[in-house]
Amino acid sequence: MIKAIIIEDEKMSRETLRRMLEKYCPAVTIIAEADGYRKGMEEIRKQPPDVVFLDIQMPDGSGFRLLEEIEEVDFEVIFTTAFDQFAIKAIKYSALDYLLKPIIPQDLIDAIGKVEKKISKYRHKMNLDVMIDTMKSQEDVSRKIILSTSEMIHVINVDDIIRCESDNYYTNFYFTDGRRLLISKTLKENEELLSRHNFVRPHKSHLVNIKYIKNYIRQEGGYILMSDGSRIPVSRRKKDKILEIIYNL
Repeated sequence: MIKAIIIEDEKMSRETLRRMLEKYCPAVTIIAEADGYRKGMEEIRKQPPDVVFLDIQMPDGSGFRLLEEIEEVDFEVIFTTAFDQFAIKAIKYSALDYLLKPIIPQDLIDAIGKVEKKISKYRHKMNLDVMIDTMKSQEDVSRKIILSTSEMIHVINVDDIIRCESDNYYTNFYFTDGRRLLISKTLKENEELLSRHNFVRPHKSHLVNIKYIKNYIRQEGGYILMSDGSRIPVSRRKKDKILEIIYNL
């Protein structure tokens, strides 16, 4: 459905356009009519349309003035007038179309076709934006994990975790804000939880967030320098994998 408002000072012209729309453009629903600039402004603000059929010359103000005074023109405009000298100015105001009176049915059909294309494109973009926002929202949720301590349950954003270190049957979590949490799960259990969030295990006792790797130091058998200044040893069998990850950062 295309919501339309007719703004035209001549009653007969309004009625003619309404009948033509009903006959030739069934997708259009006229939600309001106005006999001048001021009433037209009220109707647009009251119920936003998809398209406005706008007369140019009206006793209380021109169609151009109406467009100048509307804060945001978020609808299509089809100018209707008996005088073609306004055509260039209408184009300047980015009108979707320009209909000369008396209006020819095919011209009206073509103009509505343009409206349908514009709305379809706009709605497709809106749907795409909604889908992207939804995906981002889901991604944000999926990047949170639950860590339990004896005192409380913590909802943690994985991007705040720099690294994890094994402490026998426990794991120490180290965070970007300097905090540390001791969790009663093994490092292997936490590896299963975090591996899909770009965490890698360079050593049997360590799990690191790739995002916070600063350097790989070749000395002393090789180790990773993390953003918090910690040195994480790299086991011989993990060295090639770690170097591959670092080269692809």
